[in-house]
Amino acid sequence: MSGVQIAWLGLGNMGRGMVKNLVEKGNLSKPVLIQNRTVARAEKLAEALGKDKVTPVTTVEEAVKQSDIIFSCLGDDAAIQETIKAATSVELSGKLFVECSTVAAETTRALAEQVQAKGGSFVASPVFGAPPAADAGQLYFVLAGPKAHVQKVIPYTKGVMGKGYLDFSDQDFGKASIVKVLGNSIIFSAVEGLAEALTVAEKSGVGVDPVVEFIENMFPGPLSAYANRMKSGDYHKREEPLFQVDLARKDARHMLALGKEAGVDMAPVKIIDKHFESVKAHMGQRGDIAGIYGAIRSGAGLPFEN
Repeated sequence: MSGVQIAWLGLGNMGRGMVKNLVEKGNLSKPVLIQNRTVARAEKLAEALGKDKVTPVTTVEEAVKQSDIIFSCLGDDAAIQETIKAATSVELSGKLFVECSTVAAETTRALAEQVQAKGGSFVASPVFGAPPAADAGQLYFVLAGPKAHVQKVIPYTKGVMGKGYLDFSDQDFGKASIVKVLGNSIIFSAVEGLAEALTVAEKSGVGVDPVVEFIENMFPGPLSAYANRMKSGDYHKREEPLFQVDLARKDARHMLALGKEAGVDMAPVKIIDKHFESVKAHMGQRGDIAGIYGAIRSGAGLPFEN
């Protein structure tokens, strides 16, 4: 918005697409300052989007000092904790932090406390959607924090980086993270069930094509996309995973911790995490959550790669 300086911390698979839509549709009057631990990634994005739209900076502190609103989207709890530690080493009065990472609720609450203790404001803003949704501006935001601050974030969500948002204004910051983790547990279970169905279909002689066609007609959207990634072999051919298995296992740990606190066993998550472990062993850093298909195939006596 007019006169506001925005910074973006973290340019992974999600962050790059979010920045692209922010600068293209956000009605900004100043280039977005972008910072990433791998400086070359920020430089590459600046070349792609144009130096008139984004300006790379080398440190978190430099980005925060110059900005009014600071978005962050990092891979795990440790990464965002390190980033916020650096951010809180400078004066934060009048600055709003918008944290989009998928982390534990207690991590989100601690980050908010650190920012507020230095005079800054905080909105928890995890997002639903894979990197293609980030690229297309079709993410779904979960916003938690003081209403006045949430209202400042909303203009950058629907119609800019996303298709909508869930509003937890004036509620606990941690609620946004809880919803995100629970949402991912549903996604993981759906991917697991899909991989099991395709494997059984192949071994029974039905074949995967009729099952994928059924999914496309009955469950268009993310489930259909996962079905086609499995059918096409994208789950093992892709060089850069869309949802890296180590990050998925981090989410699984958060799911199990939430379940334990609520007195719910969440046994399916334990099974899914074992499959993630197999994916990591077979694929290494290229492992993606869709690789569950390969793990289940292997368990059924089929090759990991279809």
